[in-house]
Amino acid sequence: MSSEREFLETATPPWGKWEVMLDQPGYKVKRITVDPGQQLSYQKHTQRREHWVAVLGEGLVLLEGKEHILVVGDSIDVPAGMLHRVTNPGSAPFIFIEVQIGSYLGEDDIVRIENHYGRASGG
Repeated sequence: MSSEREFLETATPPWGKWEVMLDQPGYKVKRITVDPGQQLSYQKHTQRREHWVAVLGEGLVLLEGKEHILVVGDSIDVPAGMLHRVTNPGSAPFIFIEVQIGSYLGEDDIVRIENHYGRASGG
């Protein structure tokens, strides 16, 4: 029997992958993997805040223009409306757990300010 559970939803954007572990009214939990040398869009959300906990590797978080290094066990809060990005500067995957909290948690609640993969802004 496999120790991996089925995920509720998964996606493989150009920078890695994300998997929804739990989705309930008012909160959602994702496992996010950022491939080596890749980064997410510089973005913000209008209807949710997020809390991230690093569980594997090292990531560089840009939060409203200020850089923060996250290593295993570190965490950071991303308030609603705050610009943020995660970059993996290392040679191994960076994995973090994201807890989203808010009245609306849809994937279209995103405003991309800068994107290296040609993806248009939502929201």
